[in-house]
Amino acid sequence: MIELKNLTLQRGSKVLLDKAALTINPGARVGLIGKNGTGKSSLFALIKGEISHDAGDVLVPKHWRLASVAQETPALDISAVDYVLQGDAELQAFQAALAQAEAAGDGMLQAEYHARLDEIDAYSAPARAAKLLGGLGFAQAEHSQPVRAFSGGWRMRLNLAQALMCRADLLLLDEPTNHLDLETVLWLENHLAASSTTQIIISHDADFLNATTTHTAELSAQKLTLYGGNYDFFQQERAQRLAQQQAAYTKQQQHIAHLQSFIDRFKAKATKAVQAQSRMKALAKLKRIAPAHLDSEFSFEFAQPPHLPNPLLKLDAVDLGYGHGSVVQQASLSIESGARYGLLGVNGSGKSTLIKAISGSLKPQAGQIIRAEKLNIGYFAQHQLDTLRPDQSPVWHIQQLSPDVREQEIRNFLGGFHFIGDMALQTTAPFSGGEKARLALAMIVWQKPNLLLLDEPTNHLDLDMRHALTLALQGFAGALLVVSHDRSLLEATTDAFLLIDQGRLSSFDGDLNDYRQWRLAQEQATSAPAASAGGQNRKDQKRQEAQMRQERTRLAKPLLQKIERAEKDMAAWQAEQAACEAFLAGESAYLPENKAQLQQYLNKLAEIKVKLGETEELWLSWQDALEDIDRQIQAHTNSIK
Repeated sequence: MIELKNLTLQRGSKVLLDKAALTINPGARVGLIGKNGTGKSSLFALIKGEISHDAGDVLVPKHWRLASVAQETPALDISAVDYVLQGDAELQAFQAALAQAEAAGDGMLQAEYHARLDEIDAYSAPARAAKLLGGLGFAQAEHSQPVRAFSGGWRMRLNLAQALMCRADLLLLDEPTNHLDLETVLWLENHLAASSTTQIIISHDADFLNATTTHTAELSAQKLTLYGGNYDFFQQERAQRLAQQQAAYTKQQQHIAHLQSFIDRFKAKATKAVQAQSRMKALAKLKRIAPAHLDSEFSFEFAQPPHLPNPLLKLDAVDLGYGHGSVVQQASLSIESGARYGLLGVNGSGKSTLIKAISGSLKPQAGQIIRAEKLNIGYFAQHQLDTLRPDQSPVWHIQQLSPDVREQEIRNFLGGFHFIGDMALQTTAPFSGGEKARLALAMIVWQKPNLLLLDEPTNHLDLDMRHALTLALQGFAGALLVVSHDRSLLEATTDAFLLIDQGRLSSFDGDLNDYRQWRLAQEQATSAPAASAGGQNRKDQKRQEAQMRQERTRLAKPLLQKIERAEKDMAAWQAEQAACEAFLAGESAYLPENKAQLQQYLNKLAEIKVKLGETEELWLSWQDALEDIDRQIQAHTNSIK
């Protein structure tokens, strides 16, 4: 198990944990939650041994293998599937050792490493790696492409696949759903929920936490509190705990008021001085209970748009794409004022392409997009954070939109996004991803759009900010088109769904549960023919290959044992031969008094040479037999491929 005892962790001048405690039992899947900046990622770094704590103990079993998602991916020339296979360090070590044994011609070691590789099911590793890549959205043809050919977001998926490939005892996942689409999130949920590995997951996606975790650890007020259930269970338990805390606080305040009243009345009277002093001491020693509160740091809303033309925008038989290829064909859509659409589709289907075209940043290849005269689009793109000026402040960014507005009015507005005090005037360079996302959203809200286009707006946002955004979108008077893997946001802010499938845009009749079932049925229909035609053949091939390896081990074992004994005998006899020859090389061996001893050494040397000759012939014949077995096994293996 993992144990944190009286743990104190400080980063710079900020205390993240103060005498915190937590116990995680093997097999538990724990969601680690807390506001941005409370220290969740630092706690991960502490568990991994990347940073040290200031006091207390961090106890993780020494034999446990840890896996986490790498944050950087070099531009490597190796293929995607080989990169994923590197996640299994034990597999890599055994394969390297086997290669060394083969180079050295050490048959015993080769047999041992083949057996070890069988134990860890190494021969199915490429298939497991390919399955992970498929689940994370990589097409079959992309498995053999070099890592350097993929963009940053896809490299993060490769890193996630590599972490999942590791046969770890502890899996640490920090915001694993960032850069994933809805379909991939659903696959990842199933994969993690089916795993017996101990997991700690940092996520701000409530649905993802509910689907994957068995426990919830809240990092708040420099303490860790463990709840015995998923995120929904945590919310219920926390509400009850806060209610009890508030009741205890109210009761204590009444008790304090009573003590203080007695002290104030009688501390100056000689007859009551002792009692007053006693109550003063009791009041000083009283451990104060903090008032319970669930106040959000965020408070903002979309202002009423000055104009609400109807329709806002129309697509008429539009083809969309890049270069000579089209991603979406013959798309037609009328976005009415007040429409609230969620846009669905697998990764690469064209969701972002459609939103870019509607925003005006991508011209259609065919057809036309008709925009209302008073159309005012607020567009949040996945790359929106890159457009912020790192050398300028949040106030400066809003001033570029409205140069004539007073700074105090801007600061009041930014306070709703928790840019308060000096933070509103700081440069954005040191801001976290969540802080930059809040600023980008603030800039959109400020412009009072009548059509919102949101492409994965919740990446980097914590649960409180996601909740605040959801509330703000519910009160938005304009039209909304949103792409998101956050199902809570989609379900709470949209009234209907659009689907892009096989290049066609259409309405989807149903909710997200219906969509999930539809996608599962679609995947099964796609995979069924392949499974019936080739799946059984591949399964049979793997089974026969395993049988061949077992047969090789069975046939080779007695030969390898004979070879090993022969090599030991020959080594001993060669040592004796060297000793005899050393004696015979000396002049003393031929003195008259050593005549009998000389004869003994000559007879022994002749006997050793006979044994060596016979054993060497046997050794060679056993080696030939071993090579014949290998040739036969290899020929049979090639015939079933």
